[in-house]
Parts: sequence; structure tokens; C-alpha cells
Amino acid sequence: MGINSIGYSGSLFGQAVLNLNNQLTNLSTELATGEKSTTYAGMGINEGFAVAARSQLSNISAFGDTITNVNTIIGAANTALQSLTSIATTVQSDASTTSQDINSTGQTIGQANAQSQFISMVGILNTQVGDRYIFSGSAINTPSVAPADQILNGNGTQAGLKQVIAERAQADGTTGLGRLVISSTTVTGTAPTSTGTFSVSEDAAGSPFGLKLSSVSSGLTGATVTGPSGSPASVSFSLPANPNPGDQVTLNFNLPDGTTSSVTLTATTQNPPPTGSFLIATTGTGAPDPGTTAQNLNTALNTAIGKLANTTLVAASAVAAGNDFFNPSSSATGAVANDQEATPQPITGATLLSGAAGTASLSTGFQNVDAITVNGTTVTFSTSSATSLTGPTYNINPTTGTVGNLLSAIDSITGTTTPSSIDGGAVTINAPNAANFSISASSSDPNAQAALAALGFSQAAGTATTTASGTTISAIQPPLRVSGSPLSSATKLVNGSADTVAWYTGNNSPDPRASSTALIDSGISVQYGLQANEQAIRQQLEGTAVYAALTESPTGTNSAAQAAALSTRIATNLTSQRGQQQISDIQTDLANAQTTMKAASARQTQTQTQLQNMIDGTETVSTQQVASEILALQTSLSASYQTTSILSKLTLTNFLPPGG
Repeated sequence: MGINSIGYSGSLFGQAVLNLNNQLTNLSTELATGEKSTTYAGMGINEGFAVAARSQLSNISAFGDTITNVNTIIGAANTALQSLTSIATTVQSDASTTSQDINSTGQTIGQANAQSQFISMVGILNTQVGDRYIFSGSAINTPSVAPADQILNGNGTQAGLKQVIAERAQADGTTGLGRLVISSTTVTGTAPTSTGTFSVSEDAAGSPFGLKLSSVSSGLTGATVTGPSGSPASVSFSLPANPNPGDQVTLNFNLPDGTTSSVTLTATTQNPPPTGSFLIATTGTGAPDPGTTAQNLNTALNTAIGKLANTTLVAASAVAAGNDFFNPSSSATGAVANDQEATPQPITGATLLSGAAGTASLSTGFQNVDAITVNGTTVTFSTSSATSLTGPTYNINPTTGTVGNLLSAIDSITGTTTPSSIDGGAVTINAPNAANFSISASSSDPNAQAALAALGFSQAAGTATTTASGTTISAIQPPLRVSGSPLSSATKLVNGSADTVAWYTGNNSPDPRASSTALIDSGISVQYGLQANEQAIRQQLEGTAVYAALTESPTGTNSAAQAAALSTRIATNLTSQRGQQQISDIQTDLANAQTTMKAASARQTQTQTQLQNMIDGTETVSTQQVASEILALQTSLSASYQTTSILSKLTLTNFLPPGG
């Protein structure tokens, strides 16, 4: 018979040794890599969850990068905003406290300092984070504002702020009376029964320039002072008798920047009369001379109004020009409109919206069930609904409502901080944002269209257009420039975008924060956009620029008073006003975005830990456990190899009997 040798590898024992050796190799790989397997198949049945978890971790990592970037931008923005606030505070302090002495360049120390502060503000508003301009809205590749020199001095054929101020100053009057006309005194009769009459009038109805007669208050004994009335507005004086010493008359004026001022004159027997007074005239025998007294009052008014026009009006004109240049708000001014009295008079706030012929009502009034739309909000005219001028619904009784009621409702809807007004029968509706301003009457409501025309807003007025769909009133788009030649007789402002420097060069969005958004978590985003033309930022830039731009004559008699009037306005305009956006409001919005990101980051950190634990539990091994298993295998292999060695030494002779 044949005798076969013992085969090692083919035996069960040999196969067991090979298995142990393979296990040792696998464990050694696990120990070296820390992973269960080099293939997905070797990871086990939970590997599908691990793959999904890795995708989530990748998303979280991307969200984390976004949060880091947005926080960097917000940090830079907060630093910039804080710097703007500090600069505005400095300029405001200079305007309030520094001397009003004019240096050789025609400015005060505060104004000279404002020039360097303005340059700093422009640099801050053109801040970049990486390659992103953070105050340009969504136009992140575009500087937010034009260079400071161009804003102040212009760029080639495009006018800068200084030119706009100079043109507005001319339009506010070059005769020294703020475009008021004070007639010569007409004296009838002889003393002591003489009578003196004269008038103070605006030079043009509906003009936005110069001093505007607001009201008059007279305590002059025996005198008749009436107005303002007529178109253009006028105040008339008639003195058939001498007033008593100490009697006063006051004329109140509206100024171009929305402020008011007044002139008060006191009757006196002191000769020469003190400043702010006029002499009560008598004949050589001591008899009253009202005609000459009226002449003295006329002369005193010329002096007092002239001083107002050459001091306060100059400053108010500069501020108004700053608004024309910087402000996105504008206004729509209708033509002069008259009521339907027997002798038609210019409409006023008290003019009824509807009435019979011969009454102080619109020539074509609003009727029951008429309606107009203001910036998308409907104003109805109904006799069956309660009058509501403040929303959320707006209704006016057309039989009892007035033009003033209608303007109040419109102002409530637009949110303007400058109330709409009527000057000599010309209605001016102020719009806080000219681009979004619209008042319309549908073609299906021809009576409402006619009523708007009766207010002075017709196609001929220049601010209203009539199409097949109806009539629409719009505001003139800023920047605004004086229109007309010579400028001193101009009566309107026009869109000056074609020949005026555009100070803001970023993107315009009705919601600046929404101009930049970032996804920071699944379904969660934050808004962090900024625009240099936001109200709070623009007001600071505008105030500083106007303060820096105006110059006075170093030797002018009224220069110090002009500078003082301007300083007062700048200090006021740089003071936070209730109801207006503040820098702190912008910072609050950014802080809210940071709070949202912080909460998202905390959630993501927790989720990241959980996902990583899942992956580790599925794909990784414990090095301590693997090391223990390797030691155990090594012991088993060592014993197996020793057994193999012993078996390899066995032969057939070991089992044969001796002597065989």
C-alpha cells in the first residue's frame, strides 16, 4: 500500500493557522489606519448612515465658512458705523461750540475741520472686506460713494454740492429781500389825517425759493394788517392812525429747509429808533402823522427782512440745496388753483373738497364713492363711512372734508417728515422717496381725475400725466437743480441727474438689509446688506458736507451771522430725531443677524459632534481593543507554530515497534 505524507496547508489545522494569520494582517491594517476596512463593503451594514452623515458634515462645514465670512463683514461694518457716529458727534460739537469768526478762506474753524471729516467719512463708506464694498448694497464690486472732491467740487460738466448751493442761493433771491417785494408806501391825505398803505408780497406763486409768508400778527393800534392772501401771497398794511409806543407787528416766514423764522417790529417814539423798532412820526406841532409812520414801518421792514434774507435764509438755502443734492425725497407741486367763490380765491387747507358754486370749495370736487390711490393705498371719499386720516384705512367725507384733511391723509401714507403745504394756491406734496411716490385716479373714476386737476395737478402742471389708465401724479426725481434763467427769477426745480454728480454709486434697494443675504443653515438665512444712502448714514454725510461746502465773505457784514445760522442748523440736523432711522438701528439689525448665526453655529456644533460619533462608531476601531486582539492572535499563532514544528518532526519510525 502507499503511504502519503502529512500535508500541512490542506489540513484543517493548517487552514486554521492561515486564518489566524489573515486576521493578524487585517488587525494590523486596522491598527495602522484606525478604520475597520479599506472598502465600504467591509464597514458593515451602517455604512449607508455614515455616508449620509459625511454629506451633512460637509454642509455644516460650508455653513461654518459662510458664518465666518459674514461675521467678518459685520465686524468691519460695525467698526465703520461707529466711526461715522464719532465723526458726526465731532462735527456736531464743532458746530455748537466753536467760534463763528470767519478766517481768510471764508469759513469758521468748525467748517474747516468738517472738510477733513467729510473726506474721512467718504473713505469709511468705501470700506472693502476682501474685494467686497460693504456699503454698496448688492453692487459689491462698485465703490459706494463718489470721491470726496467730486462730491464737493464736481466732475467736469457735472456739478458738485458747492455749485448746487450757489445756484440755490441765487434762486432764493439776489435783491436782498429773499424774493419778497415790499411796495412803496402810498400816502393819502395830510397829517394828522393822512393814511399810509403798502404791501409785502412773494414774487411768484408756487415757487419753492426765497422767504414764504406764513402768517402775520399785528398789535398796531388803529392799523389794518391783513393776509397772507392772494396769489402770490401778500400781506397788506394800512395805517390811518399812529400806533401806541410798544405796539408790535410780527411777520412769520417759512424757509426753504422747512424751518421757520420771524421779524418783529416795535413802535417807538425814541429817535433814532433802536434796532427792531420803527419811529412813530409826528408833525412839527406834535400832531400824529400816520402816513410818515407807515413809511417808517416800511423802511424798518426792508431793513429787518433784508437782514433775515442775508443771514438765516442763506443758511436755510444751503441746507435745502444739500437736500436737493443728497436726499432721495422730493416733492410734486401743482399749478395755482382757485376755489369757486364769486371772486375766486387761491385754495387753502380750509378749502372744502366739495361744495356748491360760490363757496370756498374745489372747482371740481370729490364726490361720494370717488377714490384715489397713494403709494398703493386707497383713499376713499364716502359719506357713509367714518373719516379716518391715519389708517390703516383712509376715508374722507367729501361734503365736510377739506384740502388740509386730504393732505394729512397723504402725508400719513407716505410717511414724510415734511408736511405737505399750500403756497398761494399751489399745493406741494412732499415725498420721502421720490422713486416710490405716486398718486393716481383711475380712468373709470373721471370725477376723481377732475378733482386732482382742480387741486392744480394736471398734465399741464408738469407733475401729472394722463394716460388711458387714468391720471398719475409723480415727484421730480432727485438730484434737483434750479431751472430757469436768470436763476434769480426761477420758479421750479427739475431733475438734475444728467448734469450733477451722483454721490451714491451703489445699488438702490427699498430694503438695504435684503441686498445681501447668506444661507447659514438648512432653511435659515440672514440679511446683512448696507447702503450708504440709508437715511441715518446720508443725514450724517449730508450735514457734514453742507457744513464744509458753504463759504462766507471774510469781510462781509453778515458773514458771522450766516455762519452762526448754518452752525445751528447743522448741529440740529446731526442730532438724532425721534421717528427717523439712527445708526444704532442699523447696528441692531446687524446684531440680530449675528445672534441668529451664533444660535445656528451652536446647533451645528452639537450636530457635528453627533454625526462624527456616528461615523466613528461605524467606520473606526478602538486601537486599544485591536492591540489586545493582535496580542491574543500572536499568542495563538505562536502556539500553532510550535505545534506545527513538533508535528513536522514526527516520522513513521516513531510509531514502528523496536526491532521491526
